[in-house]
Amino acid sequence: MRIALIIGVWLVALVGGALLYIAKQKAESTMPAADTAPAAEISEPSSERPEASAAGAGVSFTLPDIDGTPTEFATWDGKHRIVNFWATWCAPCRREIPLLKDFQDAHAEDDIQVIGIAVDFVEDVVKYAEAAQFNYPVLVGQEDAMEVAEGSGVPFIGLPFTMIVGKDGTLIDTHMGEIFEDDLELLVDTLAKLDAGEITIEDARELL
Repeated sequence: MRIALIIGVWLVALVGGALLYIAKQKAESTMPAADTAPAAEISEPSSERPEASAAGAGVSFTLPDIDGTPTEFATWDGKHRIVNFWATWCAPCRREIPLLKDFQDAHAEDDIQVIGIAVDFVEDVVKYAEAAQFNYPVLVGQEDAMEVAEGSGVPFIGLPFTMIVGKDGTLIDTHMGEIFEDDLELLVDTLAKLDAGEITIEDARELL
């Protein structure tokens, strides 16, 4: 009896081990090999300055204003445009707005137009605009607003950011992050030199 019991235990262990081995082999056969599994692609933000739009193409889009009226970017052709992408939930964006309002007041006669593009819900923008009292046009979009940037050759990597667009619709430069008074002063000086023919667009990009 003792011998029979030992043999029985041994057989159970042997069968169990065999079943475990078979199950393990099946599991491994369904998994991709480590050296053949596709690696995850991680997009790093580009450190390169976006190129200007192709000649003749320019920055062109249509977005609704806060009243829902479709508005073409070409409405402001003939002016340099400071296109500021922002959102109501973005703290540095909110800090920029008073500065941009003062800038618009100071340069209203200098063929420079500030345009806000809110990457946000219309209801939130309308409510915020009531308190902010914008003195420059504000257009609204979510995915559409991001497509405006990406369609202009600018990677949408966060808010705020600002596009500087020339009178003919050419993208001159892009400022990533919060914009400050010194940035705007440099911008005015550079655009004045550009208008006077003292520098080229390529020179302007280097200065900015």
